[in-house]
Amino acid sequence: MVSARWWAAWLALGGVATLVYPLLPVGWAPLVLSALVSIGSSATIVIAARGRSVATSWYAFAGGTFVWMVGDVIYGVQSARGTISYPSWADACYLAAYPLMTTALFRLTRQRGPLWSGTLIDSAIIAVAVGIVYWVLVIDPILTDESVPLLARLTTAGYPSAGVLLCAVVVPLLLRRGRRTPSLWMLTVGSGITLLLNAVYSLMPGLTTGFGPLVYAGYLFAYALFAAAAAHPSPVLTAGVDSDGLGRARLAVLTGSMLLVPALLLVQGRRGATHESWQAVAYGSMALFLLVATRLYGYVSRVDRQSRQLRDQATRDDLTGLPNRREFERLAGAIVRTEACQVVMLDLAGFKHINDRLGRATGDQALVAVAGLLRDSVRDGDLVARMGADEFAVLVRDTRPGEADAVAARLADLVRRPVHAGEHELLLSARVGVSSGGGEPAAELVRRADTARYAAKAAGGHLVTYSAELDERAEAAERLGADLRHSLEDGDFHVVYQPIVDLRDGRTVAVEALVRWTHPVRGFVSPAAFIPVAEDNGLIVELGEWIMRAACRQLADWRRDLGGAAPGYISVNVSARQLSEPGFPAVVAAVLAENGLEPRALLVEVTETAIFGGGVAIEAVEALHAAGVRIALDDFGTGHSSLGLLRTVPVDVLKVDKSFVDEITGSSGRAVIVDALIHVSNGLGLSAVAEGVETAGQADYLRSLGYQYGQGYFFGRPVPDPGFTASLTESRR
Repeated sequence: MVSARWWAAWLALGGVATLVYPLLPVGWAPLVLSALVSIGSSATIVIAARGRSVATSWYAFAGGTFVWMVGDVIYGVQSARGTISYPSWADACYLAAYPLMTTALFRLTRQRGPLWSGTLIDSAIIAVAVGIVYWVLVIDPILTDESVPLLARLTTAGYPSAGVLLCAVVVPLLLRRGRRTPSLWMLTVGSGITLLLNAVYSLMPGLTTGFGPLVYAGYLFAYALFAAAAAHPSPVLTAGVDSDGLGRARLAVLTGSMLLVPALLLVQGRRGATHESWQAVAYGSMALFLLVATRLYGYVSRVDRQSRQLRDQATRDDLTGLPNRREFERLAGAIVRTEACQVVMLDLAGFKHINDRLGRATGDQALVAVAGLLRDSVRDGDLVARMGADEFAVLVRDTRPGEADAVAARLADLVRRPVHAGEHELLLSARVGVSSGGGEPAAELVRRADTARYAAKAAGGHLVTYSAELDERAEAAERLGADLRHSLEDGDFHVVYQPIVDLRDGRTVAVEALVRWTHPVRGFVSPAAFIPVAEDNGLIVELGEWIMRAACRQLADWRRDLGGAAPGYISVNVSARQLSEPGFPAVVAAVLAENGLEPRALLVEVTETAIFGGGVAIEAVEALHAAGVRIALDDFGTGHSSLGLLRTVPVDVLKVDKSFVDEITGSSGRAVIVDALIHVSNGLGLSAVAEGVETAGQADYLRSLGYQYGQGYFFGRPVPDPGFTASLTESRR
């Protein structure tokens, strides 16, 4: 490869040579300068083309330039000696150079695709139209002049014929739409100069005689442009350029080309010409007609193909090839009006975590695999669609009463089978909603199935069949969500604190902050009722930040007022939605800084479910822990994979779930789990807090197992002020 800046240097040298050439006296000097520019251009093209995908075309171009240069040398030597003959070997070189340069130029500037592309047909239309004009006005008179030797006639006719081919290639290049690279610009300008000079040489030979040095200087500059185009690092063509489109300029040129023949006949008729090449005109006109018809056919076919592609894009899912929501409702609408049908809506539990842990490419492969399973499982006439993200819909026709649940259960079971996504084998599960009906709008059946699917998701189950009660629940949840927003703005929430005590002496070592809601009309609303709604509508993010600010502010007040009697830290629950919010660790850091608290003064409680899938939630926990905030795993033992999480998530405290503590004195075997968990905790160097301690017997038993901390109604209910100076005996009383 040549130097990256060589193209500019060579173009500058070519420009200087172009200016100097007409000033040189007739003789050997212009011949030497012309040869140097031609040889240098050919060498530059060959060197620059090495290693490129289009090297062969550039080599052909360099070959044409070199052959042209040989013709210049022969012509120059004949001129210097005064032995110019016609035709000569110089003419042979010139005519031989045209096919090489024209073919190379066409290959370099043609967009990759079928040989019979629009560009080729456009070139053929221009060539035929211009060729007919050249034939009638230039070539035919030359060939029929028997006073001139045959070889001279053929040579003279060869120049305009070669010009026709060059015109056919250069004109579409000049009309090319889209962004041009520097290489394409230089190739276009050089080709345009060459075309113009060839037209002057063919049609106005007298002008060439008087201004020959200027014409030849123009050729030299074209050579320099060709070499600079080859040496420039930019490609000649860029991807995505539509070289075959019928732009306004190209359409105007093609229209003008088709009108050249009738215009020629009119001009010749007004001139009273008696000799016409009727056969050439007739055959040329027929060729033009066929070429134009072919061009129109190709263009119409292309428009039809693009129209089908647009329809597919509007109605099909690009990833799976299934109908999208709009198409599903359109196709289903024509069916449900006349038949009893069922709509099954399903989504993939934990699919977001697959994207987070394994990457979006793996997630896409999983979706394609699930789409294939569903498509293969339905009967002819049933319909499968991707409704968005990880949601799919199935329309089952002619459903018999009571069959809806069986079909939906079969589909859910199908999705629970191992799915291969690239190198991974994934175990998925589906939340399924089913609606049945006939005569209702398809959109209504989809809505009902969606409502049932959300109910399955909220209940932690796999399948729910739609009933009117689900709509009532959904409306109640919407009203509750609206009340949540108003109460958050009106200050109807408050925070209470439950003690976490040392089981050895009953001393309160910390508190857990819990939110309570007293609605002005509803009265007290249980957290079990409003927290899931806040999670679903996203208000948990705003509510959770408010709880953390209130709790940290309260801890700072206790420390100021109580000194050493204040709790050592405060524990705050954080939801999965909060952990997934961008910048959540920064929010926590800002809250601590506002209240003058060190990071260890805060214990963030997260559930196993919230961090099981990894991704952003794990990153947030790791960032908090790295900043010094301690992490507690809440409801430990009831989630997905507790022991596995302990190896991958930075945890400081295990909070043993109340369900294990409730029956430690019974015979259910739960005591074995509680005993095992304290050993796990001690072995990993973690603190363990037993939740839900309600009796003295439970407290004594936990203490005997080695538990140091407990929490529950036995030690104190959640209240605004737990009374930290109270002893364990006073708390029991």
